[in-house]
Amino acid sequence: MIDPRVTALCQEVGIEVIEGTAYPRLGQTRAHKSIRRIINRFGEEHARMVLMTLAETENNRALVDEVCLWMASDMVRVFHTEIERDASAWLSYWDSMPLGYLQSVSHGLKGTIKQRDALSGMVYRELRKFYGQQDLEQ
Repeated sequence: MIDPRVTALCQEVGIEVIEGTAYPRLGQTRAHKSIRRIINRFGEEHARMVLMTLAETENNRALVDEVCLWMASDMVRVFHTEIERDASAWLSYWDSMPLGYLQSVSHGLKGTIKQRDALSGMVYRELRKFYGQQDLEQ
């Protein structure tokens, strides 16, 4: 059974939750258990930002899987101050990031944990460069 909190958050951001046996299409996820674990561990507001990060940036709508959800959760925690300062800049930069390419590179590693770590490292580097430039401008 899919947790109703997961369904509600996903509906809020335009993601359809499907059962784990189906293959997800654009705007769908079957990683509802990962979303539930993120909610339980970090709260609904955190999970909402994770889902918004992936769903509301057009470049990344297809990447709502377990690895990408946990990586986005990692990044939301690391960059919470920057997000609070300007959430629209956060979403805009995620939209321009080649996340699909970075995720495909991480698939060369076997195992979800290794893929998450690799993807987190690559995305962290991209975000650090972006926010480093932002910091210089202020």
